[in-house]
Amino acid sequence: MELNSVKETVGEATPAGARTGPEVVVVGAGPCGLALACDLVRRGVRVLVAEQAPGLFPGSRGKGIQPRTREVLDDLGVGDAVREHGGPAPVGMAWKDGERQGEHEMFRRAAPTGTEPYGEPWLMPQWRTQEILLARLRELGGDVAFSTGLTGLDQDADGVTAHLTTGPVRAAFLVAADGGRSTVRRALGIAMTGEDVDPAPMLVADVRVAEDVLDRLNWHVMTGGQGFLALCPLPGTADFQLVARFEEGEPDTSPEGVRALVAARTHLTARDVTEVRWASDFRPRAALADRFRAGRVFLAGDAAHVHSPAGGQGLNTSVQDAYNLGWKLGQVLRHGAPDALLDSYEQERRPVAADMLGLSTRIHRGEQKRGAAVQQLGLGYRTGPLSVGRAGALHSGDRAPDGPAGGGRRLFDVFRGPHFTLLAVGPDTAPPVLPLPDGALLRTHRTDAHEAYEAYGKGLFLVRPDGYIGWAGEDPAELVRYLARFGLAPVTAS
Repeated sequence: MELNSVKETVGEATPAGARTGPEVVVVGAGPCGLALACDLVRRGVRVLVAEQAPGLFPGSRGKGIQPRTREVLDDLGVGDAVREHGGPAPVGMAWKDGERQGEHEMFRRAAPTGTEPYGEPWLMPQWRTQEILLARLRELGGDVAFSTGLTGLDQDADGVTAHLTTGPVRAAFLVAADGGRSTVRRALGIAMTGEDVDPAPMLVADVRVAEDVLDRLNWHVMTGGQGFLALCPLPGTADFQLVARFEEGEPDTSPEGVRALVAARTHLTARDVTEVRWASDFRPRAALADRFRAGRVFLAGDAAHVHSPAGGQGLNTSVQDAYNLGWKLGQVLRHGAPDALLDSYEQERRPVAADMLGLSTRIHRGEQKRGAAVQQLGLGYRTGPLSVGRAGALHSGDRAPDGPAGGGRRLFDVFRGPHFTLLAVGPDTAPPVLPLPDGALLRTHRTDAHEAYEAYGKGLFLVRPDGYIGWAGEDPAELVRYLARFGLAPVTAS
């Protein structure tokens, strides 16, 4: 089909001349695609989420939500739902030959602080995370087109045509959030560079176990002659996630095979596994796409980077890809920011993904423990192209800490939403008056609360919509020049 004929069948115009088709096509309705769609829709961007499966992914696979991702989900409006349906990671219990060997911590735990409201990983099965994000997307006015696959794409200087199983769709941009075997990435010819983390295959499954044979107070780790097997209770459900490694042979993912595996490696019998709800096999691999952008198409989540599950980084890095890309697409599509802003997505996120891949691999191989790095609170973009200046205790590119904002509110309450925030910190620091154009997404806030003053130091801090400091300093003229990069330049008198 000729591209010109595609243009005639999509993006129909209203009588006023406005296009009614999507501005962004998101391929894939996993956590990354759904988080991106939520962020775009709340910015007024028209989005089509195309998912080839008839429904959401049914398994628990990515069950760990790190503290930084909890902050992201809170900003997207689902923090309460995540708190209600998840729970802290249980303490590990080592078993050997059917005997308890004692408890051990699986993760670093830290108490919440005034600057970091979440101190430990939060467990929630991936299917529940996706349910929560889909409900939020629908609340915002969006939805997912299920049973809608991508068969190909074309792009030119003006947009992208996605060839879907339901027909062609024309949009300004397309985002591949369609997993490690990404159809989009392959269509673009973008290579993945990586390695097998472990030559042994693994099995993951969601199972239910008779109540009287295994408690839900621990994350049970079984070792012995038959090999490693772990059973982790999934908060908010009656399920356990089962993970097993195979030194020899291939995993049998049938219900009978899973039951036989449990009977062979634990003190439980096959009959004790009352239900096998979902099962899959995989080989741990670490791989990174050579590029995250090709013209008007972006790779995000597993389409851009594939992790070993050992570090609990895959889902988290994916959601944060979406959080980084969403506001930039919004500024370009809705607020006149230059297209060059979108280049910063790859420049900022690819180094982060590479670091997280290395971390996950080292943890899988036993070369590093699950310490503070897995929480992703220390990630930032200091060397990125959007980071300018420093003030007080912080450098541009750093994560903006939480703190008291006055009136019983926290700074995260002030930041929550699709806007930039100009934060003036210190008793003698006042935000400059900036005559911005109508609809500019910039709010100002001043605080001299002692706790915030300690975390930030004195100065002006421009907090990006994704919670990182873009600009820091004391000179309003420098700030004005910086704001112009995002379509936020103040209006000048003619």
